[in-house]
Amino acid sequence: MCRLFGFNAGGEDIHAEYWLVDAPDSMRVEGERNPDGTGIGWFSSDNDPHMDKQPMSAAKDAEFAREARKVDTSLLVSHVRMTLLPHKRMTGLGEDHLAVDTHPFLIKDRLVAHNGGFGDLAKVEEHLGDYMQYVQGHTDSERYAALIAMETDKADGDVGAGLAAAANWLSQNVPMYSLNCIVIADGQLWALRYPDQRSLHVATRVLQPASGDETSDQPKASWEGKSALAHHRLSADQPATTVLVASERIDDQDDWRLLASGELLHVDKDLQVSSTPAVSQPPKHLHLPDEADPNDDTN
Repeated sequence: MCRLFGFNAGGEDIHAEYWLVDAPDSMRVEGERNPDGTGIGWFSSDNDPHMDKQPMSAAKDAEFAREARKVDTSLLVSHVRMTLLPHKRMTGLGEDHLAVDTHPFLIKDRLVAHNGGFGDLAKVEEHLGDYMQYVQGHTDSERYAALIAMETDKADGDVGAGLAAAANWLSQNVPMYSLNCIVIADGQLWALRYPDQRSLHVATRVLQPASGDETSDQPKASWEGKSALAHHRLSADQPATTVLVASERIDDQDDWRLLASGELLHVDKDLQVSSTPAVSQPPKHLHLPDEADPNDDTN
């Protein structure tokens, strides 16, 4: 099961650190279950997209596991990837750990990360047609990103409508078990949970000034959260608000909300949060993973 994390800070850059140790169930421990690596994607203040990917298991790369990835941004998505065995059977993926297959994927200035899987890639590729030119790797997830791009173009640039159309088409045309994803672009974040086999949560955090040495040159406002596989720290020189989306509740505050199955969340440039039912019908060919979801909404 992959992990998603993303935030939108409303155009105000904050300092983000992301690393894979010091978590309760870190990649160092989970290396055998999560061997496919991790990636982060973000936009700089001039709205240029950036990616930092590690396609190999961090458990096999101690330096990478220890070293935090540090960026200043107002818009970020991160992904820890594991290829489940059923997913490999569905897609025919091999064991190669290639950077090109590591999330997030950048297509048409949008960064997309996906938690889940679907099959019949030949059918998806036929449907994509000319949009296969944007696909460089072997994964279903990158084809999902290309499908979102295609449907967004059909919707005159409306990413929410494009994401909803892509998910609806996949739900009715290919075997699938989860289409959970986060898309970031142009100061905005979109997140979809579908169906209910994988969790996706949303919460808002205000980075408050911390008490202590006022002469310190360290940022005075910060927040930290730990997922099962990673540790996140956000900080800023002044109080800042950020909307978080994550596969798990990654701190002990009780305001995390689990997205409903088929719910599409949108966080705009002004941090206005809205949601709409994007996929209402059940999957036509639902694939059940061999293992239970450890991120279910019971803790």
